[in-house]
Amino acid sequence: MDILAGVILSFILFIPLYAVLIWSYFDPEESLLFGKRWMYQENPGPTPAAIRYIKVMSFIGIVGLTLVFIFLFIKFI
Repeated sequence: MDILAGVILSFILFIPLYAVLIWSYFDPEESLLFGKRWMYQENPGPTPAAIRYIKVMSFIGIVGLTLVFIFLFIKFI
């Protein structure tokens, strides 16, 4: 029962990571420049390749994290 509690606790703690990954997928320009706008005098525009990279990596992260949790639930239930 302790292992299942650990899986549930880790799922709860990874909810903010899911939120960031979903935000990065739907708004890649904003997530790419988050916390870095002060370094530029003008509003920089990320390249289409950078935007595509952020979207792909966010999607892979969402799918990968979901598969890990499905595997953990199946293994420990």
